[in-house]
Amino acid sequence: MVNKELTKMVVGKIEDLPKSLGKTVRYKDKEIAVFRLSGGSIRAIENRCPHKGGVLTEGIVSGDHVFCPMHDWKICLEDGKVQEPDTGCVKTYKTAVEGDTVYLLIED
Repeated sequence: MVNKELTKMVVGKIEDLPKSLGKTVRYKDKEIAVFRLSGGSIRAIENRCPHKGGVLTEGIVSGDHVFCPMHDWKICLEDGKVQEPDTGCVKTYKTAVEGDTVYLLIED
């Protein structure tokens, strides 16, 4: 078993993440979409739809899903799975909130 190193990256202050809107964060060659849901929880997924590469931070958030702005694919922000009848998945990332600061936890 290989131990992967975990990088803790600052996203920003929680109040700077408007509810139900996405923020794009870059780490190395990764583009990550970070969302603050209406209930206050933070979710992070890769920022490209698996269908045609739509930018997910430009999508509409409803509950714990984001709708791709290109073709309206519904993607779960909890597990990254595309909802039926479509298929596919995006990578999810762990997040943490300490005080009023939001962090991404990224495996290298």
